[in-house]
Amino acid sequence: MSFSSPEEVRTYLGGIWEKAYADPEIGPKLKATGIVLTFDYADPDTVITFDSTSGEVALGNIDGLKPTATMTMTSDVANRYWQGKVNLPIAMAKGQIKVGGNIAGLLKLAPLGKKLYPMYVDMLQADGRADLVA
Repeated sequence: MSFSSPEEVRTYLGGIWEKAYADPEIGPKLKATGIVLTFDYADPDTVITFDSTSGEVALGNIDGLKPTATMTMTSDVANRYWQGKVNLPIAMAKGQIKVGGNIAGLLKLAPLGKKLYPMYVDMLQADGRADLVA
């Protein structure tokens, strides 16, 4: 199975950023990066923007903010990434994930992902979306 709509992509792939920002350990580290990250997903086509300074997650772009980094991938690759099933450098080398902008800032975020994998899987399961668990 996969995501059925941009709103569903926003709920889960955007929702993990909200959970990260709200986490007492991860949130301050995210805020310190000052990064504005835009994700351009395919299948379904969806753009999500995350502002690490405010914690805002938007479907589309955030008015007045220019992304400092962008990531482009399918929503399936992102779903598997948040479950710890995709190695970021390998996926980038294979062209499954394309990045632009402040790549150094993105790489600072990568270690935080490992702490978020269980939160993401728990979010899917709590909503009855075990079909999305890889």
